[in-house]
Amino acid sequence: MAELVGNLLVAQSGGPTSVINSSLAGVIQEAGHHDCIEEIYGGANGILGVLNEDLIDINDERARTIEGLRCTPAAALGTCRYKIDFKKKPEKAARDMDRLFEVFQAHNIRYFFYIGGNDSQDTSHKIHEEAVKRGYEMRVIGVPKTIDNDLPHTDSCPGYGSVIKYCATTVMEVGIDVGSMATDDGSCCIIEVMGRSAGWIAAGTVLAKRGQPAAPPHLILLPEIRYSMDSILAKVKETVDAYKYCVMVVGEGIRDERGEEIGADKTRLDSFGHPVLAGAAEKIKEFVQGKLNTKTRTVLLGYAQRAAAHFASLTDSNNAFACGEAAVRAAIAGQSGYMVKIVRGLTPDGAIQWSTGLQPLGDIANVEHFVPRDWVSEDGFLPNEKFVQYAQPLIEGEVKFPIESGLPKYTVLEGNKVEKKLPPRA
Repeated sequence: MAELVGNLLVAQSGGPTSVINSSLAGVIQEAGHHDCIEEIYGGANGILGVLNEDLIDINDERARTIEGLRCTPAAALGTCRYKIDFKKKPEKAARDMDRLFEVFQAHNIRYFFYIGGNDSQDTSHKIHEEAVKRGYEMRVIGVPKTIDNDLPHTDSCPGYGSVIKYCATTVMEVGIDVGSMATDDGSCCIIEVMGRSAGWIAAGTVLAKRGQPAAPPHLILLPEIRYSMDSILAKVKETVDAYKYCVMVVGEGIRDERGEEIGADKTRLDSFGHPVLAGAAEKIKEFVQGKLNTKTRTVLLGYAQRAAAHFASLTDSNNAFACGEAAVRAAIAGQSGYMVKIVRGLTPDGAIQWSTGLQPLGDIANVEHFVPRDWVSEDGFLPNEKFVQYAQPLIEGEVKFPIESGLPKYTVLEGNKVEKKLPPRA
């Protein structure tokens, strides 16, 4: 295949992770090895920045700054939650697509990489299809990212190993704290983690048990399973009677027996039209405390769980970096319309061996991958050994990062803007 010469554009999208910048570093460093890539640009705040022609000149960044991205949380280029929606807003989506290709042409973008989750892969898919339709020679590769771990066809998603490493550790520490104060009066602590539709993050906290039945967390509630408040109450009472305390982990999107989100506030909608999740843990707390008269507290890990680069998984970081590298290599080889996926294999001596592959973006977009039912106990209150065997390798190893004045020293890009060539976006 003839060599494609031009500029590269990379952008980040959706909720950040502690290793999303490792993928960015992988793209940038691999791109620097190929002469056919002339300039490397970053889209400020995802596809929204590209639409506004807000591009960052990556060539101005120092090599050690790019290397520092590998241990820096959040999205170094900035991110967004912007959907090009041809189904609900066809006219606006068509205008957006016209604008994107105006920007691509104005800056001779021939390689486009979008680091993100499901909606980002959908955007990449649409851009690839549009490039083919318009006869514009450009190679588009999606780079996976999401703490939710809900992208299909990949062993895991970059960001997931790190979030469960942090969450499991926090649950372990909180459990020791709560257990140390356990008295005959009993107590319950409910820890809420992210995960609207898929319970991968909540499930990952089972690693804190280390195979010990009495160790917290004692209950883990997943959005994939329907729970009655009465069954939750009975399980809490049984646990408190046995151990004098109960530590419960809940995914923010857990549902009742009717399939209704327990924590949904239907009076408020998010940017995608979903009811805002206003606190499943608080709802359960009110119920447990009211029925059992048991001292009950809640812990919301919030942004901390996805930003905890100080305890990121080295396996996760390395896989994220490898996905960025693989994306560039695939595009240079002439591939377009694919997402990089993580592949788990075994060495001859039985050790885990990680590699990457490619999956058509059409197989990824708008498809969610859920925790398999047979990876969870029959009563639905704890993931089982099948899940543990899957998740344990993802948290192995620690990322080493520089320390300054007793705190981590994270990287910030210079962020020099590329000169605009087009009129402002209408």
